[in-house]
This record gives sequence, C-alpha cells and structure tokens, in this order.
Amino acid sequence: MKRLIGLSVCLLMLFHAQAALGSGLTADEIIKRRDHNEYVTTAKAESEMLIVNVNRKMTKTMVSYADEDNALVIFTNPRDRGTKFLKRDDDLWMFFPDAEEMIKISGHMLNQGMMGSDFSYQDIMESDKLTDLYDFKLLGEEELDGRPCYVLEGIAAQGKEVSYLRRKSWVDKEKFIGWKEELYARSGRLLKVMETKRIEQIGERWYPMEAVMEDKLRKNTRTEFIIKSIEFDPEIPAGTFTLENLR
Repeated sequence: MKRLIGLSVCLLMLFHAQAALGSGLTADEIIKRRDHNEYVTTAKAESEMLIVNVNRKMTKTMVSYADEDNALVIFTNPRDRGTKFLKRDDDLWMFFPDAEEMIKISGHMLNQGMMGSDFSYQDIMESDKLTDLYDFKLLGEEELDGRPCYVLEGIAAQGKEVSYLRRKSWVDKEKFIGWKEELYARSGRLLKVMETKRIEQIGERWYPMEAVMEDKLRKNTRTEFIIKSIEFDPEIPAGTFTLENLR
C-alpha cells in the first residue's frame, strides 16, 4: 500500500512537471508577461463605474492619474462631482467637497467598499506588480469562454501586505491578460471574483478595458468598471499628488 501511494505521488508530480514543461513557460514567466501588459507606471484615464445592488444601479464617472505609487481620482458625475481620492505610497486620503472635509482612510476602513462598490479601498491601494506580491505556481491549463488559458495559483510572498492571501488566475495563453481572478482569505474562504469582459490593444500591450467584480460576502451585488479612454506615460503636472491639490 505504501509503495502504491508513493508511486501515485510520483506520477502526480511527474504529470504537473510535464504540464509545465509542455507549456514552454514557467509560472513566473507567465505572470511577468501579464505584468508587462497590465502593470501601469504612469497613466491618465477616464472611467465609469456601474454599481449594481439588487435592483438598484448607480453610475459614477471619474478621471484618474497614476504615477508609480501615487494616484489621484476625481469623480465627475453630478452626485459626486469634486470628490477626490489621493494615494501617496501607502497612505490614502479622501476629500468631500460639500463638507470641505479631508479624511485619511486607514485600518478597517480600507476593507470597506469604495463609494459603495464591490472594490475595496485596499484593492486600489495595491499598485505593485503581481510578481512582487505573490509566489505563483502553474496548476494547469483550461479553456475559459473559448479562450485557452494558463491556470495559476499565487500565495502572498513572505513579508508582503496584501488584501488576499491566495489568488487563482486564468491567464490568456496568447495575449497574457488575466481573464478571471478568484481571491481568497487566509481561512480559505472565497471573497471576491473578478472577470475581464473586454480587452484592447494599445501600442504593444493588451489592456483590460472592462471588468466585473463580485463580492461573495454580499448578496446580489456586482460592480462593472469600464475604461472609456486611457493614455500611458502622459505628462502629469507637478503638484498633482499633493494634499494641497486634494482640496
């Protein structure tokens, strides 16, 4: 019996090794190619967020600027016009124009839904490359909505502060875009699922232009995020990411 168990384990390990060898790419190489497409250094974008909660829908529009570890989001829809988020390194502030109040978002507040959406404030705080945050292994290959994908599992790298201890990713074998992400808590519970709905080729990269996030701890909710336009490596005015500019 012990020999049979040992043989089974060896065969299973050999199967996974052959699967990885057959793909021609390691897990790290796959994620690096995905990072090459999706990781943004400097960008300006106009976006729309549709928040669906049971039968209620809210649409929010915004202009955002990003540069390395800094980001500024300015909401432009009538209800939220002038509301701003400022991310500087590991700090996040929010400005409410009606109350002329600026607050720092920290602690348990980071896990709350941003503007009532399925994206948490912590989600927008993580701006590093996936290869810097997680250790990945290749689980195999699957088809997802007709697209051949690599299936990978990422475990938070030692010493890294991340929102989700584990993530399972479906990465397009041709375009190296993440079509689906399952995000898990330390307990193993599935917290969120994000799916890319549309991609677009911009220059030499493929980039996700529409995505849907579902918070599995909430019922009958989803948030659709749509990028209307995006410019990579724009000239961003000095002082954009300052607290003075937030007011």
